[in-house]
Amino acid sequence: MRIALFNFRQTVDYRLEVLSGLTVAMALIPEAVAFALIAGLSPLTGLYAAFVVGLVASVLGGRPGMISGATGAIAVVLAELALSHGPEYIFATVILAGLLQGAAGFMKLGKLMRLVPQPVIFGFVNGLAIIIGGSQLSQFQNDSGHWLAGTDLAVFGALVLVAMAIIAFLPKLTKAIPGGLTAILVVFGIVAALGIDTKTVGDLASIQGGFPPFHIPEIPFSLETLMLIAPYAAIVAGVGLVESLLTLNILDEITETRGQGNRECVAQGAANVLSGLFSGMGGCAMIGQSLINVSSGARARLSGIVAAVMLLVFILFGAPLIERLPMAALTGLMIMVAIGTFEWASLRTFRRMPTSDVIIMVLVTGITAVLHNLALAVLIGVIVAALIFAWDNAIRIRARKHIDENGWKHYELFGPLFFGSTTIFQEKFDVQGDPDHVVLDFGESRVSDMSAIEALNKVTARYAAQGKKVHLRHLSADCRRLLDRADAIIEVNHFEDPTYKVVTDQTK
Repeated sequence: MRIALFNFRQTVDYRLEVLSGLTVAMALIPEAVAFALIAGLSPLTGLYAAFVVGLVASVLGGRPGMISGATGAIAVVLAELALSHGPEYIFATVILAGLLQGAAGFMKLGKLMRLVPQPVIFGFVNGLAIIIGGSQLSQFQNDSGHWLAGTDLAVFGALVLVAMAIIAFLPKLTKAIPGGLTAILVVFGIVAALGIDTKTVGDLASIQGGFPPFHIPEIPFSLETLMLIAPYAAIVAGVGLVESLLTLNILDEITETRGQGNRECVAQGAANVLSGLFSGMGGCAMIGQSLINVSSGARARLSGIVAAVMLLVFILFGAPLIERLPMAALTGLMIMVAIGTFEWASLRTFRRMPTSDVIIMVLVTGITAVLHNLALAVLIGVIVAALIFAWDNAIRIRARKHIDENGWKHYELFGPLFFGSTTIFQEKFDVQGDPDHVVLDFGESRVSDMSAIEALNKVTARYAAQGKKVHLRHLSADCRRLLDRADAIIEVNHFEDPTYKVVTDQTK
């Protein structure tokens, strides 16, 4: 049955949405438990976060089909605070982080993701794929931390390969049922029918629990407490927004639709506030589960809602069954997600991309994969890209020179005048040899910042010292405003631009 839902100019396949949501719910369980343990919290803290954040973000978020929940990036940030001060401070930190994210959305800061260059996105995605794939290696170890060997390795490996084969080849035969869900059910059936002794979800921890309890953090409400949790909250907010907005952009490209970044910021903020109030560790968008969802055919909010609700159903009623799910099936699923996440096309562009872009992509990939700090990787990538851009533009400013019929010398400038290009700009002029009138034509250039204004001031001062006059022409309106505002602190000669008039029928 296909009907329009939530005004998204598309039809929604209820069957696919429900099945995709069910698949995601199963994949969320081991992830949420593992991330909670990384943060030094109880497994239910991660599961409650996956439910609350997943539900709220699916209902209110700016990207239909995107899945949110407890994530490793958030867990790593909170681990130190949890160890030193306990879970109550974690809940307070998550609430404060949510408030910061909501404020970012209301201030329309989601559009800042436009500043993230494509090589940074490639690096982020590739690094994340390495993290997802690398995190599955621990499943090939036993409880003592030793690598599986012999029969145990053969059985576990075979089950993983069965799951991967189903996910890879089933969509070529039929898309009536998601490959991920089919793989989980088939592997579960094989293990149950043959009585195979293999690792299950229950080996991680019990997921049995009740409804997430409403809970105001029991901490001292003081300035000292605020100063303690504020740095952690700011990092959690930043990491959550970066990961969520980049995931949104990636899904935009896959689905050829456009999400709403500012709305997603507000939704993530509301989700984290409620997660902290309902005993959750907080979270953000999850690219792995989002790709599972989208690749299964989901395109609307319903799949995310189903995933969150089914996760709660598993916690309340289905724990004994879910705890028997073979980890091999989920491991195969996540390995296929890692393979699908990696931008293989980026490797083929190495010879065609500028060397600087390749360096940025490799740098971001390395930082993401090694440090597991997604926000830091993206921030460093953006900074390096900005510095390279500034250098490239700094050396590209040039001037074409000619003398008109009045004997005035014209410098037709090309390229932006900003802090990086001011030195080269000042070397363009022959103050001693130029005539009494010099024209700086900004028709193909622009004055970008205070350094540019100061450079203009120095040039006019050098000419004035020789009794010569500088005329600035063809400045854009925003450049004029910049110079006008700076007029109180530096002296710049007046502009001389032609005045244009449009001939109309009323002109006499």
